[in-house]
Amino acid sequence: MAQQELKKAALQILEDSMIGTLATIKDNKPHSRYMTFFNDEFTLYTATSKQTQKVEELEKNPNAHILLGYEGEGVGDSFLEIEGQMSLRDDREMIDKVWNEHLRGWFEGPDDPNLIILAITPARVRLMNRKGKDPQTIEL
Repeated sequence: MAQQELKKAALQILEDSMIGTLATIKDNKPHSRYMTFFNDEFTLYTATSKQTQKVEELEKNPNAHILLGYEGEGVGDSFLEIEGQMSLRDDREMIDKVWNEHLRGWFEGPDDPNLIILAITPARVRLMNRKGKDPQTIEL
């Protein structure tokens, strides 16, 4: 599959799938949890609290691994494996871009002092499980 087609397929998965797993490193071991992701092309964003382990783990090791897109239908469900570097964003523009009312379950609002955005800049993106095809790496 040509790179342009791979990118298009991967971006469609990012647009269609908001829930995925974020794995960080804790005590030299993987630590995974489900998160809600937003994207700008291949850069991912997720809201979290400044008080969470994710922030502590990022400060010690910014590497992250994300699985996004699997729908549970079985063989043939395409999904993405994304390896990247996390950074923290607390600027108003980014908070306004990511904020939505679903976040009220965790935050008082976009001005909540504990709200921070994790930005994940991809180093490698692989399109997985395309109806029996080998994993395909997307050139960034």
